[in-house]
Amino acid sequence: MKTTITFFMLLFAFIACTPQRSIIDPKSEKVMKPEKNDDGEWDLTVIDSQYDYFMSAIAKPMSFYTESYLKSKNTFLVSEWNSYYYSGRYRNIIESSIDYDSRENYGLKFEYKLYQVFAYVSWKYGLKMNGLSQTDAYR
Repeated sequence: MKTTITFFMLLFAFIACTPQRSIIDPKSEKVMKPEKNDDGEWDLTVIDSQYDYFMSAIAKPMSFYTESYLKSKNTFLVSEWNSYYYSGRYRNIIESSIDYDSRENYGLKFEYKLYQVFAYVSWKYGLKMNGLSQTDAYR
């Protein structure tokens, strides 16, 4: 009887110690890639009903930022986002990596929309992103 109980305790301990997260397979990873629209401009589409509300009522206007400021912030934020994705942290929020080339000239409108995506995720889900400025880090 003692050996049976010991066996089951060891079995449960072994099962409890196995990792619960599955490691992301690079072959099946999801990547968001910026693409040009019909006009030849870089565009970003966010499919979330509250994003439009956030952009019109909460986000700072585009004129508040310069393109170089947004590019430097986005470079850092994309790196932080991708590290969360590849580590498996915040899997319920971050479902894909972002393919962003800091040498590419995306334009002010795209850089603004991308930065506001990070601000929106911070606002809606409370995700702390170190690259956001204090005035854009909500909650």
